[in-house]
Formats: sequence, structure tokens, C-alpha cells
Amino acid sequence: MKAANSRRKIWVLAGLVTLTLAGAAGWWYRSLQPGTLVLRLHATADHEPLVYNRFDYDNPGGDGQFRVRDFQFFVSNIRLVSKDGVHEPVESYYLARFDNPTVSYEIVLNNVPARDYNQVEFALGVDAEANGSIRSVGDLDPNGRMAWSWETGYKFILFEGALQLNEQVIPLVYHVGFDENYTPLSFSRDASVEPLSTSVIEFSVDVLQMFKGHETIDMATLPDVKFDRDDARLIAGNLTRMITP
Repeated sequence: MKAANSRRKIWVLAGLVTLTLAGAAGWWYRSLQPGTLVLRLHATADHEPLVYNRFDYDNPGGDGQFRVRDFQFFVSNIRLVSKDGVHEPVESYYLARFDNPTVSYEIVLNNVPARDYNQVEFALGVDAEANGSIRSVGDLDPNGRMAWSWETGYKFILFEGALQLNEQVIPLVYHVGFDENYTPLSFSRDASVEPLSTSVIEFSVDVLQMFKGHETIDMATLPDVKFDRDDARLIAGNLTRMITP
């Protein structure tokens, strides 16, 4: 009888040890799994959601009000920085568009190592290597609307609309996309990515900053930017202030 009780205790103990080891192995396996990080961009103007197709916004550098018909740009080369290392998603080229009910755009990064990140980096535009290629990578499409028709490469940012000035309605077309207009951005922002979970970082994209950042643009004087490098530089110089966390 004592021998049977002893064997029973041994089996119970062995079972408990097995369950403990299995639980530890499960926790260890889960801790190694990646998570998902979403970069959510909200289009705004004057700290309010961007409104399309209404003459709601003052010309930053002169008279008149303007409306937005189309607004989109490329986000590329994302880097997530932590004290444990840097994560760089491969072929990260995204065309951010805001013509939807939420006036927002989400970049969903899957398979992100579970870490505490303290810095997010990406660029507005397309790096020189990809900009000179006809290879389709991410959202880059050499036959798409954001591709130049007169040479290989892409419009980094596209803004189209109109300026209402007295009795006139002046078309606005800003297409910026020379290699030197590529604009790296860096944000000190904490983001804890947990295994098998989704974390979100919110960003505001203020379209007005395209025209009143480092340089204030009078839309009546400069209603069109396409092929002139100096004009493109004016717009591109303002892009560093357009996105804020």
C-alpha cells in the first residue's frame, strides 16, 4: 500500500513538473513571436480633419481661399529604433491617400520584433535608387498616376485643387519629385510592440504646412509646381513640418 502511494505521488509530481515545463515553454515561445505596428496618418488642416472640395482654407501667402481636390504622397524606408536594435521592414514604399471617410491612412507593419521602440523614422518621397528604377516595389508603380510621364521616377507628393480669388478660380497643381526633394523624418515616440498583439502610433499630417513652413507660398503667384527644381525646393523645404506625432 505504501509503495502504491509512493508511486502515485511520483506520478502526480511528474505531472506537475511536465505542466510547469510546458507552461514555461509556451510562455518562452510566445515571447519570441513578433507583433504588429500600425502607423496611422490623419490628414488635417488648422488642427481639424481635412475637408475636400470646399473653399475653406485661406491662401497662406496672399488673398483668396483654396480647396483640396487630391492629396497624396509616398512614405518610404521605415526604421524602428530600440535599445535592442533596429527593425527595417523590407521594401517599405507606401502611397498615403486620404480620400476616404476617415481622412486617414494606415501603414500596417507585420512581423515586427516584440520590443520597446523609442524612435520611428521614415521618409517622404522615394530614395534615389528606387526613384531611378522601373521595378514595382511596394506601392511603386512605374505605370501609375504617381509616376512621371516625361522621365523615370515618381512624384513624391501630389496636391491638386483650386484657388478662388475674387471672380477667378485658379487651378492649383503641385507635383514634387526630384531626388533632392527626398525628405527623411525622425520622431521620438515610444511604442511597445507585444508578441502577437497590435500597437498603433498616431500621426497628424497638416496639409497647410506645405505652404507655410520654412517658406510661405502665395498660391496666386505660384499656382503650379512640376518641373522647376527651385520651385520644387520651396515646397519640399516645408515638408519637414508637415507630419507630427
